[in-house]
Amino acid sequence: MVSLTPEQAHTLLDAARGERLEALYVLAVSTGMRLGEMLALKWEAVDLDGAILDVRHTLHHEAAGAWRLTTPKTAKSRRRIDLPSLAVEALRAHRTRQLEERLRAGAAWEEHGFIFTRNDGEPLRGTHVLERHFRPLLSRAGLPAIRIHDLRHTAATLLLSEGVNIKAVSETMGHSDIAITLGIYRHLLPTMQKDVTRAMERVLGARQVRA
Repeated sequence: MVSLTPEQAHTLLDAARGERLEALYVLAVSTGMRLGEMLALKWEAVDLDGAILDVRHTLHHEAAGAWRLTTPKTAKSRRRIDLPSLAVEALRAHRTRQLEERLRAGAAWEEHGFIFTRNDGEPLRGTHVLERHFRPLLSRAGLPAIRIHDLRHTAATLLLSEGVNIKAVSETMGHSDIAITLGIYRHLLPTMQKDVTRAMERVLGARQVRA
């Protein structure tokens, strides 16, 4: 497991500014969504005014270009996510860009309602995103050659490092059980325990114990 530092996360998003898939990277870093969940995301599942989205499906590609949507394996994976402002702004810009692409494509556009698509409206393949977009982006940004799934770990690590309750992080990630979250991010727990101790000292202060 690899996660970007806050500085590296900023570098990635700065390098992605104006990119066709900028909104996908913003979602990955700010919400921890899985790639299959993001590629399955449709506009009908997003409320930009309310700054929320519903994770309902995962996209799978099969032979000969066929694709299908499946429901996530667990009930916890089917979740509602509150969107930070940077994700809302990125999605609004992406929607404008997509409408322009749709006009240019004309009759060649296949409307399925997906947020992240090819130039003809068909859903993107994960391998296409990785090879043609994500890896070149990392190279331009001067960042390590991480997996796109590591952006999910980055999101969780950033949240935990900021003191967000681990149960809330687990729900955001869509883990089936909080034990999974604890198992994956146990290396952060000693630091979190120190934060708890320092917080208690700030609240109660140092007190002299009477003999």
